[in-house]
Amino acid sequence: MIYGNLYAQEKDLRQALNAAPTIASLYRYPIKGMAGNALPAVTLAAGEGMPLDRAYAIENGSRTFDAENPKWLPKVHFLQLMQHERLAGLALAFDEESHTLTLFRGGKQVAKGGLQAWLGRQIVEQFLAAYMKAGLRGPPHIVSAPGHSFTDIAEKALHIVNLESVRDLSRIAGAALDPRRFRANIYIEGLPAWEERRWCGKTVSCGTATLSVFKETGRCEGCSVDLETGHRGASIPATLQRTFGHMKFGLYARVISGGEIAAGATVQVFG
Repeated sequence: MIYGNLYAQEKDLRQALNAAPTIASLYRYPIKGMAGNALPAVTLAAGEGMPLDRAYAIENGSRTFDAENPKWLPKVHFLQLMQHERLAGLALAFDEESHTLTLFRGGKQVAKGGLQAWLGRQIVEQFLAAYMKAGLRGPPHIVSAPGHSFTDIAEKALHIVNLESVRDLSRIAGAALDPRRFRANIYIEGLPAWEERRWCGKTVSCGTATLSVFKETGRCEGCSVDLETGHRGASIPATLQRTFGHMKFGLYARVISGGEIAAGATVQVFG
């Protein structure tokens, strides 16, 4: 009976591995450290990340970023969930044509401004100066540059998370973890937990686009923030380290061939 159960489990696993996973959802985060927007579909370009993902960031009292000569800077230069969990208390709407940002708190609009105009940025900055006062080193400053992304790594890439791994990590942590904590661009469904760790160095097709997975995502304390309450809970990186001996969760992938990806599209792995 024991051997029969083991065989059945192995058969189920083989079947799960042979079934092609799909894209459950797509997300873009227009402002570094703030809430994301779900997208039904998006067109990717080779060598680029998710369009308008982390297109803006909020400098924390500094004037380090040079829009005329944009360079990647570590996240500590900006407001972000790792250090500023109060950001989780804000929802947002972002118009991709006008780049108008609308912020909401508790379902009520608290600020609105067009980020491509000085006055619009100032309106949002003034709200953030009051709302984020306790965590500021100086006046907040919204920054951007054409084609620049304020991602956590210097490479332009998409961030991929497996929802089944989120479920298993929730079981380990003893709490239901909102997958949005991990701020992925692509959430995958239909893949056994942790199977995505085998994808490093492989090619992945999503819709009509082709990606190259090049490394796992090192987690910071940003994913320990409860997005509903805005409070920091038990440390997810510490849970990963204690359980698996590392703090990796998720994948980074480069776009090597552009195309359209959409929720529901099949994901195939090669190599």
